[in-house]
Amino acid sequence: MAEIIQEEKAGGKRKAKKHAPHIDMTPMVDLMCLLITFFMLTSALNKPKIMEIVLPEKQTDPNAAPPKIAASRTMNILLGPDNKIYWYTGNVKPEEYNSLPPVNETDFSPSGIRMLLLERNRALFKKIDNYKNLVITGKLVITQDSLNGSIRQLKKDDDTGPIVLIKAYKKANYGNVVDIFDEMNICGVAHYMLVDITWYEEKMVETAAGIPSTAVIAKK
Repeated sequence: MAEIIQEEKAGGKRKAKKHAPHIDMTPMVDLMCLLITFFMLTSALNKPKIMEIVLPEKQTDPNAAPPKIAASRTMNILLGPDNKIYWYTGNVKPEEYNSLPPVNETDFSPSGIRMLLLERNRALFKKIDNYKNLVITGKLVITQDSLNGSIRQLKKDDDTGPIVLIKAYKKANYGNVVDIFDEMNICGVAHYMLVDITWYEEKMVETAAGIPSTAVIAKK
């Protein structure tokens, strides 16, 4: 606090004498200690929310042939408008645009795309779930980093689960892209990637959603 000190002169008369203001910093020190404690606690508890995505290994040989993928394992997920999801399995050849296969419709509900992914990824999901249960029950004592590393290895060795190709229609929203990545992590899908949607897949979505077709047919 600022203080003004008065001094008494001879003769019994009092006269105010001006001094330089003096500020008491003791309350400020207490306030700084409280703020430091507050920021230390909030920064430790407020962890950043991130999504872990396993990127493919870098290809060192440019002449190496791409791996062969069984059509039965390939699952194409098309993110459509109004939070709808369309999917089909296998591959479609561009020259077959006159007889495109119908797509199946689902949504982001627990009985929708999640149930579908769990059904197709049952073997790997069961392995991961059993491994986590061993750690939770204390039958296997390992660190969290070791657990995550083991799960990554199980996904890397998987050769039965689906290979999911995620494609977004032009009227799909960004939130749906984040939601579908969350579903992949929840269901333990090992192999998935985000790729560009093709013109004939846009036509498939528009046919299923009842949207006037705007897809341009590619010339041979």
